[in-house]
Amino acid sequence: MNNSDQTLGKSVLSLLSGESSENPFPLFAQMRGISSVIPIPFSMQGINHQAWMVTHMEEAMQVLKDHTRFTVDPSFIDSNSNIEKNLAKNSKSSASSTFLTESMNAVDDPDHRRLRTLVSKAFTPRYMEGLRPRIQEIADELLDGVQAQGKMDLVKDYAYPLPINVISEMVGVPESDRGKLHVWSEAIANGLGLGRHDPGVDEHLQAFSAYFMQLVDDKRQNPADDLISQLIAIEEEGDRLSEIELLSLIKLLIFAGHETTSNLIATGTLMLLDHPDQLEKLKADLSLIPSAVEELLRFNGPVTIAGPRYATEDIELAGQQIKKGDMVIPLVKSANRDENQFAQPEELDITRKIKRHLAFGHGIHICLGAPLARVEGDIAFTTLLRRMPNLRLSIPRENVNWQSKLASHGLSSLPVTF
Repeated sequence: MNNSDQTLGKSVLSLLSGESSENPFPLFAQMRGISSVIPIPFSMQGINHQAWMVTHMEEAMQVLKDHTRFTVDPSFIDSNSNIEKNLAKNSKSSASSTFLTESMNAVDDPDHRRLRTLVSKAFTPRYMEGLRPRIQEIADELLDGVQAQGKMDLVKDYAYPLPINVISEMVGVPESDRGKLHVWSEAIANGLGLGRHDPGVDEHLQAFSAYFMQLVDDKRQNPADDLISQLIAIEEEGDRLSEIELLSLIKLLIFAGHETTSNLIATGTLMLLDHPDQLEKLKADLSLIPSAVEELLRFNGPVTIAGPRYATEDIELAGQQIKKGDMVIPLVKSANRDENQFAQPEELDITRKIKRHLAFGHGIHICLGAPLARVEGDIAFTTLLRRMPNLRLSIPRENVNWQSKLASHGLSSLPVTF
């Protein structure tokens, strides 16, 4: 690795770990201009890995789709693999080392197919479409609470509470407990990331896990019309869902079910405010909102990277020799602005006809909640622009604060007036 590659790699890791909050897209464009696959320095749990960042869509899709040669689970690699030995030796018995480790995101087929099939029984697109009236009700209630003030923090008053209330109701979290959920999920999202583990995050992870263990016990005794009760019923029917898998699925649904959608609503609103011509076009024709949601997902979606993959064998990718056990990280936000895939990719165009983007991933691990995110995005933007057509920033644009959370890069606050 030459000095310029090392400098570039350190800049990327600084950005992904949350140490840097600068606009990432010029850096991503620079990376795409260098190569589709770029080596980066990386250390996790004290182990130095050879890691690679994938910047273009074609190669990113190849990595995400080929679960034979790229795995999400390093223990899948045979026992002679250094990465498996090192991870086993260095793994902490902390809550963070087991957070979501049994979830669908952390395993490949056949376990992934089994878990996804089971949760899909309760998490169908038709069920999510059926939530539209309730999501609309929640969106209106939130805006009712601020309408008379003429101002709000769009993150704290709308973009965050909308999806957390939706997923909490779906899963079966009582309203009285949602404040605790907010505290835990914020601490976890801010405290964990690529090569990042902040002091104190384990305490929140343990509280988060303990709460859901208790909630599952309560639902066993008093089942209700919610996803936890449905998953318990599936487990008790003998469909091979273990207690650990059940808890990991619930935590994944809660965590993934609000963090990314909140990011979509907040960042998407800022992107529209940054592009007043597109915002005016959208306000003039709200039927364009589904198209606008797809373009906002492409242009600056919630997720910066897809979960790391590990090469199961030596392979060549875009001219780079990837060794067995190497970590390969698809850079989703870069792939979604790939000049080889999109005309004028650095421009926001809400009428763009998009064949595909990678905001929800690709392959067997594509986001299960994508239909829900689309429904929530549709309702959130439609309701916001219908009720508050004069929406505008109430602080200077340069004072808008960004933050990195896990694999996301989003807004901590967005003060607006209307």
